[in-house]
Amino acid sequence: MPKIKTHRGAAKRFRKTGTGKIKRNHAFTSHILTSKTRKNKRNLRKGAIVAAVDHKNIAKLIPYM
Repeated sequence: MPKIKTHRGAAKRFRKTGTGKIKRNHAFTSHILTSKTRKNKRNLRKGAIVAAVDHKNIAKLIPYM
């Protein structure tokens, strides 16, 4: 079997945790921030775990991470 190429776009957006879960960053943080509340912007800075329904597909994109 040939090696599987890592999807470079996905590699820049996702990280695997020590337990094998996949972390992601929140969207809506780049512009038009004046209309968002301070609390909302603060919570968007934190990472999030990828949903269970998406985990399998994203794991295929980053096989060696």
